[in-house]
Amino acid sequence: MREEKTSGKKKELMDAAIKAREKAYCPYSCFAVGAALRCSDGSIVTGCNVENAAFLSMCAERNAIGKAISEGKTQFEAIAVVGARQGEPVGYCPPCGACRQVLAEFIRDDDFEIILYESEEACKVFSLSELLPESFGGL
Repeated sequence: MREEKTSGKKKELMDAAIKAREKAYCPYSCFAVGAALRCSDGSIVTGCNVENAAFLSMCAERNAIGKAISEGKTQFEAIAVVGARQGEPVGYCPPCGACRQVLAEFIRDDDFEIILYESEEACKVFSLSELLPESFGGL
């Protein structure tokens, strides 16, 4: 993990995640999450969490990855994730275990960055192996 200033491409990704969070559907947990995934072609695909009464919810990160895959994008550079209770400012929100494993399906090296909000000016950046050591690998 390293701490960095939130600027340039990281700020662009973080801003996209913050905007995606506004669309979260979370009437049960009231915890809204947004994710922004940068594809290797430079495009950004976003996702938000979507809950339901049966608690078979989809996290923002998995929604962003699924959306990217459905658009034919399979190479990724980074993901930014933000979350907080509805009505509160965004905060630090690391991916859950299921999202980490889904990321492991598509991420093959430690060049991929997982960018987590720390403040308006700073973020924490992790590699997938830091957040999910000794994971099951993809194909």
